[in-house]
Amino acid sequence: MTTIKDSVHDHITVEGVARDLLDTPAVQRLRHIKQLGTARLVYPSANHTRFEHSLGVYHLACEALDSIGIGGRQAERVRAAALLHDVGHSPYSHTVEDLVHRRTGNYHDDVADLLADSPVADVLRDHDLDPDAIAGLIAGDGELGQLVSGELDVDRMDYLVRDAHHTGVPYGTIDHERLVHGLTFLDGELVLEEGNVQTAESLLVARALMNPTVYRHHVTRISKSMVQRASERLLDAPDVDAEQLRRMDDHDLLVALRTNADTAEYARRLSERDLYKRAVWAEMDDVPDAVIDADHEAVREYERDVATDAGVDPDHVILDVPGRPNMTESSSRVIVNGEVRPLARQSTLVRALQQVQRDQWRLGVYAPDDATDAVGAAAERVLGLDTDGALVSTVRTGVRTTLDDFE
Repeated sequence: MTTIKDSVHDHITVEGVARDLLDTPAVQRLRHIKQLGTARLVYPSANHTRFEHSLGVYHLACEALDSIGIGGRQAERVRAAALLHDVGHSPYSHTVEDLVHRRTGNYHDDVADLLADSPVADVLRDHDLDPDAIAGLIAGDGELGQLVSGELDVDRMDYLVRDAHHTGVPYGTIDHERLVHGLTFLDGELVLEEGNVQTAESLLVARALMNPTVYRHHVTRISKSMVQRASERLLDAPDVDAEQLRRMDDHDLLVALRTNADTAEYARRLSERDLYKRAVWAEMDDVPDAVIDADHEAVREYERDVATDAGVDPDHVILDVPGRPNMTESSSRVIVNGEVRPLARQSTLVRALQQVQRDQWRLGVYAPDDATDAVGAAAERVLGLDTDGALVSTVRTGVRTTLDDFE
């Protein structure tokens, strides 16, 4: 048994299969992947790692299992899955996940191949656990998989509290202890017990407030987009393939970007925080549906057209189109008056937050500081943006500097 001092949960006791998994290369690699990717360029103290987070998820999984009354081999499988749930992450956390998926077909929770033949698999088998079964739990398969990956999983309970703690932002504060102890299974579904509607709502409120403040802060999005562009250029070269990129950590990727002629300038800008600026920052109602729903190749074509129209290098235009707003947690199930109900049906607050998500949505076009005026004007023409929308135009008419003061 090992006891680890944690900044969020105080002391975490690690034993059994989890203790033996701690020192495997796959788990130790998570020490070198920042939990929030490039958000540390906004919040200097946001240097916590996927390793810390994995310990926190393991801790909350243990508490949930004890509260629900699940023990033995079943509990040991869940504990292993909780500790291992992030071993499939690429460098910079979610930043290059879509790029890796386009090239390999794997997301971060597709870990069956990573567990099949590795020291992790050896440890699991030593504890009479099937690596494929653990991979399934990480992907959210089966009843117990909901604890690790689902609408009420312990993963988001830990990261909201941890991210708020390390950024110093108070909005992610939730009563995770009550959430964990309110969980139960009913007819194979993970639900919150009677009297926990507000507890579930707090999870959604925390997410709604953390999104624009931390996860989708404009500097986070700009730097994330630059890492994505650089990584894509790196994979176009013969030296690195997507499988290699997938197994890098943050340091490995930055070194690879620095040593490749086509990506060295991106690496310099990221290292020195000499980031692109916003040429356009547009609300959803100002953006045509064709742009919002554009696939990766269409986005790249738009970028080339904007660059041509603006008379700038194609590398100096980045179009950042978020997916349409969604709130998967709204389907969380709570018991009300003895009846299991989806949270969205029970809570008018959820419906309000869904509108908040739409209000927070922004399309971004980014360029070097000296090119933002030309790129912004070209983007409005090429993308067919509604130039009467205030947030489309103000970034280029003198307010941009004021906005960027909040970096």
